[in-house]
Amino acid sequence: MNRLANESSPYLLQHAHNPVDWYPWGKEALQRAREEDKPILVSIGYSTCHWCHVMERESFEDPAVADFMNAHFVNIKVDREERPDLDLIYMEALSILSGSGGWPLNCFLTPDGRPFYGGTYFPPKPMYRRASWIQVLQHIRQSFRTNRETVEEQANQVTALLRQSKEKLIEASRRYEVPPGFEEHGDVLEVAFARYTDSFDPEHGGYGRAPKFPASMMMQFMLHYHHYSRNEEALEQIVFSLRMMIEGGIYDQLGGGFARYATDNAWLVPHFEKMLYDNALLVGLMADVWRYTHEDFLLGGITETIGFVNRELSHPEGGFFSALDADSEGVEGKFYVWDKQEVEQILGSARAKVFCRVYDITKAGNWEGH
Repeated sequence: MNRLANESSPYLLQHAHNPVDWYPWGKEALQRAREEDKPILVSIGYSTCHWCHVMERESFEDPAVADFMNAHFVNIKVDREERPDLDLIYMEALSILSGSGGWPLNCFLTPDGRPFYGGTYFPPKPMYRRASWIQVLQHIRQSFRTNRETVEEQANQVTALLRQSKEKLIEASRRYEVPPGFEEHGDVLEVAFARYTDSFDPEHGGYGRAPKFPASMMMQFMLHYHHYSRNEEALEQIVFSLRMMIEGGIYDQLGGGFARYATDNAWLVPHFEKMLYDNALLVGLMADVWRYTHEDFLLGGITETIGFVNRELSHPEGGFFSALDADSEGVEGKFYVWDKQEVEQILGSARAKVFCRVYDITKAGNWEGH
């Protein structure tokens, strides 16, 4: 067992048996990096993160990979649900470095803690147009040893951009006042509405392409925009998107509640993880939209989603669980998929025939044979 065995975080405890010499975030790891002049790897995830599990299984449990990491890096594991402050910093750094983000978040720092390179999931062998994890480690080690000036320059640039971003946010928060109407900030809101509309999917609803997230905050903005501008298109986009999601596979047709995202554009195949905050945001959004439309499908979505949270994410002593894992007994989505024979056994021939027609259930299935 490594140093994570003494932690309380479920995510860190999942990594307590890795051969990687993981440190929790703290003075001990940072001091060692400075004393030995080694780059720091900060690897951030959370307990129900599917690709975090995959990378652990493929790379962090590999003794040869762990030996290389232990020899050339100071390795720190962080639970984003325990330390959202660190996650925010390094996710923004990753966005600066690569233009994207996600978990697992793997960020490399100079010995004094400045980020200079980062990425998300890396496979054990080159695939998905990505270098393998060991190739990344070898490249970072080589660059740190032989091209230190470039590493330092990159770290300085990223740190400067992080600082500028923070200063702009602080300055904006000092200036901003909630307007009594919408006219004062009209131009900004019009630009935001136009940009969101450009990314709207008129066929399936939602914004952007697969993997497709519910984008509840974006839709909440569109609802506020509709309220101030009386732009009906904004409201129509939200109602259509929510209807398509609730009628799709991202919504649990049997148990209620929304999955983290859909792997396709049509909301059919979910990533089977369910997050408390996603469902909380969507319940609030559906309630606000219902006040404008009184659509029955929204009321059903609200009731069923709250039912799911009460049933499966509520602790008997109070409080809530943060998420349900995408993997059950080591299998992705095990308790969410069915085959046609199971449906027929449960419902009987006549009822199963109707059910299978409504839900497009076939022997071939629509997700890995289920």
